[in-house]
Amino acid sequence: MNAWTIGFKEAQASQLTLTGGKGANLSELSRIGDVRVPDGFCVTTNVFRQALEQRPAYQALLDELSQLGADDHNRIPTLTEQIRAEIEDSVIPPEAALEITQRLSQFSLDQAYAVRSSATAEDLPQASFAGQQDTYLNVRGLENIMRHIRRCWASLFTERATIYRIQNGFDHRRAALAVLVQHMVRSQASGILFTADPVTSDRRIVSIEAGFGLGEALVSGIVSADGYKIRAGQIVEIRIAAKTLSIEPIAEGGTQTQPLGEDRMQQQVLTEAQILELAAIGRRIEAHFGKPQDIEWCLDDEGFHIVQSRPITTLFPIPETHSPGRRVYLSTGHQQMMTDAMKPLGLSFFLMVTPAPMRPAGGRLFVDVTELLSAPASRSGLLAAMGQSDPLMRDALMTLLERGDFPEAPPEAAQEVPAKRRTIEPPGGKHVGGVEDPEIVEELLRSNQDSVERLKQEIRGKSGTELLDFIQADIDELKRLLFDPRSSAVIMAGMGAAAWINQQMSEWLGETNAADSLSQSVPGNVTAEMGLALLDAADVIRRHPEVINYLQRTEDEDFLEHLEPLAGGSDVRSVLLDYLDRYGMRCAGEIDLSRTRWSERPLLLIAPILSHVRNFAPGEAQRRFQQGLEQARRKEQELLARLRQLPDGESKAAETKAMIDALRRFSGYREYPKYGMIRRFFVYKLALLEEADRLVVEGVLGSREQIFDLTFNELREVVRTRTADQELIERRQEEFRLFEKLTPPRVLTSDGEGLNGDYRRHDLPDGAIAGLAVSSGVVEGRARVVRHMEDAVLEEGDILVTTFTDPSWTPLFVAAAGLVTEVGGLMTHGAVIAREYGLPAVVGVNQAMQQIRDGQRIRVHGTAGYIELL
Repeated sequence: MNAWTIGFKEAQASQLTLTGGKGANLSELSRIGDVRVPDGFCVTTNVFRQALEQRPAYQALLDELSQLGADDHNRIPTLTEQIRAEIEDSVIPPEAALEITQRLSQFSLDQAYAVRSSATAEDLPQASFAGQQDTYLNVRGLENIMRHIRRCWASLFTERATIYRIQNGFDHRRAALAVLVQHMVRSQASGILFTADPVTSDRRIVSIEAGFGLGEALVSGIVSADGYKIRAGQIVEIRIAAKTLSIEPIAEGGTQTQPLGEDRMQQQVLTEAQILELAAIGRRIEAHFGKPQDIEWCLDDEGFHIVQSRPITTLFPIPETHSPGRRVYLSTGHQQMMTDAMKPLGLSFFLMVTPAPMRPAGGRLFVDVTELLSAPASRSGLLAAMGQSDPLMRDALMTLLERGDFPEAPPEAAQEVPAKRRTIEPPGGKHVGGVEDPEIVEELLRSNQDSVERLKQEIRGKSGTELLDFIQADIDELKRLLFDPRSSAVIMAGMGAAAWINQQMSEWLGETNAADSLSQSVPGNVTAEMGLALLDAADVIRRHPEVINYLQRTEDEDFLEHLEPLAGGSDVRSVLLDYLDRYGMRCAGEIDLSRTRWSERPLLLIAPILSHVRNFAPGEAQRRFQQGLEQARRKEQELLARLRQLPDGESKAAETKAMIDALRRFSGYREYPKYGMIRRFFVYKLALLEEADRLVVEGVLGSREQIFDLTFNELREVVRTRTADQELIERRQEEFRLFEKLTPPRVLTSDGEGLNGDYRRHDLPDGAIAGLAVSSGVVEGRARVVRHMEDAVLEEGDILVTTFTDPSWTPLFVAAAGLVTEVGGLMTHGAVIAREYGLPAVVGVNQAMQQIRDGQRIRVHGTAGYIELL
């Protein structure tokens, strides 16, 4: 028996497929005893499906639409218009029409209704789809209601809703529409209430927007709204907008826009008592649903009515913790130059490696720094470190501290955590910064390489729980290598030498960022060498036109296997395999073990290789390295000569020479520990994928990639029991799709507030965009705004503008004239390589991808830390 209509109070949460998301939420709202919800009923999705399943033209149009992508801008408008016309011409089944009529007969014939769409893919935790379908207000009369039901159905296929569905991976055939027929409230005022601040995500704040008349004026954006913010039952902000219009119902049905009189334009819509009452209603609704809500409300003589509530899907999740009190977290991704969402297995591996108090949230990792902020000594150390590496993160922390959100702990409660200080000793002994010169670097490299080779041998043949146990035990070896005090001392020696040089050259010579020029072409930087090695590979490929022609047109994932028959193909294949053997474990977002590596998809390297072939002459790698080496030597000679002219100049020059030697001897090692970690991760990954293949053959998993949707311990349990929770895997996949759309803040609190900081600079030219200076020089060129490395097409002289760069982006650096990123700090990988290659670079630029247009000419001031739009 078909359910054609369901009353709000009759509906069950399990009937989502019948009532749609909005209908299901209204049903829940109707069960909250002290919340007024206008009465009505739902015309179920059964009516929609029954009306359209017998229309062959509709089915044929859907077949055609299902073949299109979101960028098919020519076909989507035409097809969706044809589908809407077909739907509006449909006939409501007679049995359903009779039941709708009977429902309406229970109410007054003079009653006005709101006829509202309720899609099955709407107001869901993973994707709200808010506003994608239509609502019609003040509909009167049976015939009009029936017509507007069909119009609601048709709105399922507006161009906007169709593209949104494609982008979110929803099947058009699975989407269906219910329609809500609800008593119309003649609103004196209406608006929206968020139980968490929609801008900052602070869960302590209730945010209300209010306007006169019906809420459509606010939703459509034709008027500004009053804004009120409430925290802990107190109004903390009132913003009164200049309101010029309101939308009002008219007697014969429908609505009209009316101008407001001058006396109401600046009038506060809600009284303070009403604001607090509405905020309290919002909190009750939030408590009922168990998560922050986006609520539509209206006000008449009876009081407040709630006409919708949906989850807020744009809030960044809060890390789970058992620690008491309010907490503050720093984004690990902003330090690691990887702010994309990570899969659960990738998160697990990073958590297994790090000793820091990290917490996952939204597919990212955050470090809990609450204790460090609470004690004065550790607070000053933390702020000093952030000031050097990420000034925006420091400013966000200062915002919290200046507001008094994280006051100093009392002496008896705060455990002082002394700030670690490392000093670079003056020359005169065998040690610089506690590092013995020079054998220690070579010893660390050999130790790491030998350890990886042993791992490759020992992991062979292992499977089942033995494999998982082996990997977990080997993580201890990885941590031993990563946190070897000698390794840390070498890195700190290089960083300390650079800091000493910059500080002393500024003090003695008035020279800014002198260490940048001195850092060019330092030996032993594995990431810089990786970029130059691809130039060498391009030199081999350049000699073989037949291979170039093939690479320009191939999309074959196995293209390496098809090179052999081509003239020169064997040589090219050998060169590329050698490159992949050395660097194939790298990829964009490489700290996430689940990411596809270059060795797994060599096709990712074709675009930068062809760019090198096109833009550079043979021998460019050696030429680049020698050029950087010569510039560093000239800078050294210049500085030492100028120092010798100063009082006590010979002593100053000798000190500086020792620091320059330390900088060039030790700073190249900075990139190696992560390279070693990624090499190890790739060995783990290959072994785990072999185990996953066995699980697929046994029918335990649907695909090998499903292991990435599990934590390490969950995967161990699946391997042990040979059973998997497919519902958990599907839920994780849905969560990941949501997390991918979220942007993590630099600083996050346990109240959900996200802060990104500001530079607060007053020394910039008009219109300039502030950032962090990380590599000196000034360059002007064409901006190439690139979101994904594989999509980059750079010509020589272009300036790369992107969200973040990790080591996998290095092949693009050799073609770029400068670098601008949204994320980054003084010692992140992009900054280090930019200095070594001599590229002017500005990082940590808020919303650089939005502020700079692709193809726009810009000037990057890498010394002063800003960008000019030309």
